[in-house]
Amino acid sequence: MKRLMVDILACPIDKHHPLELIEIESSGEEVIEGVLLCVQCDRYYPIMDEIPVMLPDELRNKQRDIDFLQRWQDKVPEKILRHGNPWHL
Repeated sequence: MKRLMVDILACPIDKHHPLELIEIESSGEEVIEGVLLCVQCDRYYPIMDEIPVMLPDELRNKQRDIDFLQRWQDKVPEKILRHGNPWHL
């Protein structure tokens, strides 16, 4: 995902803008792995293989999100790991 996309993305649940970008892996202007966080509703949206996964809760894959958090727990902020919506560790 290009870093500049953060300027146009909003939370699909509450439409809050802008989202907070937490970079885990990046290359140049591309975020390869990371998290978009809505500070209003505490929902996080993983960025996997340069693609932000911004689905509503009912369409998200819980196990994939939990696996993502476990894999990157040393780089994802504690507020997401322990209190992020729709699920956390």
